[in-house]
Amino acid sequence: MIKKITTILSFVLIMAIILTIIAGCDEDEETASLIETASPTPTATKSIEPTEEPAPELKGTLTIFLAGSLAVPFGEMEAEFESLHPDVDVQLESASSGVSIRKVTELGRNAEIIASADYSLIPALMYPDYADWYVTFAKNQMVLCYTDQSKYASEINPDNWYEILLRDDVEHGHSDLLDPCGYRTLLVWQLAGKYYNEPGLYDDLVASCPEKNIRPKSVELVALLESGDLDYASEYISVAMQHNLKYVEYPAELDLSAVEHVDFYAQSSIEVPGTDPGTTITQIGFPIVYGVTIPSNTENPDLAIAFVQYLLGEKGQTIMNRSGQPSIVPGGVDNMSNIPVELQSYVVD
Repeated sequence: MIKKITTILSFVLIMAIILTIIAGCDEDEETASLIETASPTPTATKSIEPTEEPAPELKGTLTIFLAGSLAVPFGEMEAEFESLHPDVDVQLESASSGVSIRKVTELGRNAEIIASADYSLIPALMYPDYADWYVTFAKNQMVLCYTDQSKYASEINPDNWYEILLRDDVEHGHSDLLDPCGYRTLLVWQLAGKYYNEPGLYDDLVASCPEKNIRPKSVELVALLESGDLDYASEYISVAMQHNLKYVEYPAELDLSAVEHVDFYAQSSIEVPGTDPGTTITQIGFPIVYGVTIPSNTENPDLAIAFVQYLLGEKGQTIMNRSGQPSIVPGGVDNMSNIPVELQSYVVD
């Protein structure tokens, strides 16, 4: 009997120990579960990039005085720039480059940008009071334009063009000396006398072009060609391309486009009006290069800088190339220390 009781007690004791162990295991699992739940689940750390302050929204009127030969490409730029900046109103005013500059220097008018068909007019007419830097941005070349209705249109070529211009029944014209295309025409004629070994050719060509056929800017001659009032007009190749005109290409030694002929070009020169009445500036034959600047007294320098960035950037230069005025990339600058810092990455000194 005592042995039986002892056996039962042993069994009860063993069961109690087993239950205690099982309870301890359950508590450990529950504790582990609670610890896991309370601990935050590890996640990838997300880096926060520093954000730049947004550029101030451009707004206002952007006035550009430009060469007549830039009217077409700058018209495209006007539309695109305004679409990019809806609060900006671009106002283009084209004239001969000399007149465009004088609107600022002599008439006191405001412009955010001056775009000249001859970069050298900027330092010659604007330094030091109205500007102290320029950037070159495009090139061009001289050609002789005509239409199917022009007299001797089927005969003219790079070898006989000057003979045809000298015929009594032919009307030809060019722009005046305030317009780079005008004085470049006279430089071409001077060079032609040397190139074709025709002494006196320059004087003969000048005499054969009456005053009535000379206009303030070269693009005005396009309408005279189309109406038949002129048979031939001295123009840039870009103007011919933009207006679907036929043209004769001069030899590279005459067309003022080739750097390799710079020494030959320099054998020609012409006096053009200077900054003061009665004064002149000597323009020597040189490859055609366009220049742009921001007048130092402009009312909206931020707008001006933004547009020049656009002009010198991919969008603007694509338009210049498409318009027959090959871009200069990067642009050249005469004084890097004077150019706005925002433009320095677009140019070389």
